[in-house]
Amino acid sequence: MSSSGLHTEVIRPADRPTGGRADRLVLAHGFTQNGRCWGDFAGLMAAGHEVVLVDAPGHGHSSHDDANLWRAADMLATAGGPAVYVGYSMGGRTALHAALAKPEAVKGLVLIGATAGLENESDRAERRLADAALADRLLADGLPAFLDRWLAAPLFAGLDAAQATVEQRLTNRAEGLAASLRNCGTGTQESLWPRLAELTMPVLIVVGSQDQKFGAIGRRMMAAMTNTDAELVEVAGGHAVHLEQPAKTAVAILEAITRW
Repeated sequence: MSSSGLHTEVIRPADRPTGGRADRLVLAHGFTQNGRCWGDFAGLMAAGHEVVLVDAPGHGHSSHDDANLWRAADMLATAGGPAVYVGYSMGGRTALHAALAKPEAVKGLVLIGATAGLENESDRAERRLADAALADRLLADGLPAFLDRWLAAPLFAGLDAAQATVEQRLTNRAEGLAASLRNCGTGTQESLWPRLAELTMPVLIVVGSQDQKFGAIGRRMMAAMTNTDAELVEVAGGHAVHLEQPAKTAVAILEAITRW
């Protein structure tokens, strides 16, 4: 457990640390996941790097169910310390908040299937209502039934049973996940699009070749990051490309951060 109040687990590097910017990598997972849901990807990233796996608020062994994205970002940066932050989906949104709020901690930023938010307030209001309804359904139906429906979405069609890490997801608490939907969902997130130009650390955006929605979002985000060296890499696969193609995704990320 970190002093931030978020649960962390550390994978020590199999090789000597590489030195420089990327000695430590902090991995921030997506919604319904936890630090044990990175599969083979986490071990691959530990080649020459210390990897810190963080349980987000309301997930895994972390509490702080009431944390919003800015508080979650502060806790993430405190738990991880100075490092390169790798965030997937919800974790990417949290890591992006951390990069804006605590740039001294975020030496580099890797975003996998992430977004800078919904730009239109009416869209955010509609999404908040949808997330609240989803949270109510989660609490009413229970976590196993909710996960069955969640993972049946087209977004995760490329995941096989092992890659979906259902067993690890089932260790979460329904109450924590419901709170995360209400407090850290895309509808509660302010639009960060106007602030992307504030980023000065290097940024890598990773998208799956079949994930057209987040591919388009990723390209827009890269274009808006005008004050840093931002690049985008496309890996064959869908939204959770790091689970579908862990080796290819790890190689793409490790090759990029060695240049930072």
